[in-house]
Amino acid sequence: MKPNFSLRLRIFNLNCWGIPYLSKHRGDRMKRLGDLLNMESFDLALLEEVWSEQDFQRLRQKLLPAYPAAHYFRSGVIGSGLCVFSKHPIQEFTQHVYTLNGYPYMIHHGDWFCGKAVGLLVLHLSGLVLNAYVTHLHAEYNRQKDVYLTHRVAQAWELAQFIHHTSKKADVVLLCGDLNLHPKDLGCRLLKEWTGLHDAYHETRDFKGSEEGCTMVPENCYVSQRELEPFPFGIRIDYVLYKAVSGFYISCKTLRTTTGHDPHSGTPLSDHEALMATLCVRHSPPRHTPDPTQGPLERSRLISVLKEAWTELDLGVAQARWWATFAGYVIGLGLLLLALLCALAAGGGVREVAILLWTPSVGVLLGAGAVYLFHMQEAKGLSRARAELQHVLGRAREAQDLGLESQPALLLGQQEEDGAEEQ
Repeated sequence: MKPNFSLRLRIFNLNCWGIPYLSKHRGDRMKRLGDLLNMESFDLALLEEVWSEQDFQRLRQKLLPAYPAAHYFRSGVIGSGLCVFSKHPIQEFTQHVYTLNGYPYMIHHGDWFCGKAVGLLVLHLSGLVLNAYVTHLHAEYNRQKDVYLTHRVAQAWELAQFIHHTSKKADVVLLCGDLNLHPKDLGCRLLKEWTGLHDAYHETRDFKGSEEGCTMVPENCYVSQRELEPFPFGIRIDYVLYKAVSGFYISCKTLRTTTGHDPHSGTPLSDHEALMATLCVRHSPPRHTPDPTQGPLERSRLISVLKEAWTELDLGVAQARWWATFAGYVIGLGLLLLALLCALAAGGGVREVAILLWTPSVGVLLGAGAVYLFHMQEAKGLSRARAELQHVLGRAREAQDLGLESQPALLLGQQEEDGAEEQ
């Protein structure tokens, strides 16, 4: 690779709001999305909420000349909704389905049935290895009473860990998607602090689009105005995040968002706004001074967010165990009731009443059993994430106590050194 190596990447990201039978004007919006992607010719288009595989296949046929490589990530009952279109050959791909993703009995929300996940593509571009990730985290339905907060924090940690463990051979890391997290939310801070990813909105010097970079805005006719009442400019929950590993430097030259309407036809492509980023990758000269992002202040910030996340997961574990215990008591009472009904039915007398109560009793017993199994699984998933956080937090405190300046060497398993050896 030449010392003056430089590479420009044009990235497109959109939550397409493609729910069959429910999303308005889905077919027309998908058609116009294909037209836009063909017209703009991005290097990578990363999409979320393409729930129908038929929509993906139609887009693939339409985009085949400009984007010869594509992949649809399948998971769950409905699917992950994630797909990618690439101008460049895809060398490898894989995905990770999040351990926790809402509650099966919250049918009206439906996240549990979707199999929310993170997809990974590995691209080789002029000798440079690019790991591109696309994801969609659990939705936030009520900010004041967010029953899914713990699951979203656990997903953010799983996402950060997946990126950490799969990007050690990468030169550039790119993450796009609908995180369903505001910039200052715990999950977003945890993800950025642990992975070292940079936010394109904050890093670019050339931004044009919606106010404050919001990706759900009141001007969009598909957005619920009532949900955005506390946020006059809208909310920013979709992101383009990136970082370069040793030997490379990456910057965001331009960042654009749509502003409640399609830039060509006027009507929106989705209830979310599209993100269009131009990234520039070049060789970075050797550093002769310590990286300021690895100083005591940054370590202190990492420790703070790890402690906050650990506390949130600890509360989640306690709540999951409470529900499992409650369900266990219901199972015990249900078994006693069934035994009593069997005795009454065998002894005659109130046999008809016993038979009538048998079916609902069995239903309650089966329901309580399902609740017990789910919340036990939830408690174990949260405990696993909590244990990982506890370990990382202990290592971070050791680094702080020792006053070390090489945080990644101690905390991140010498990720950058491994990357340098690969080159």
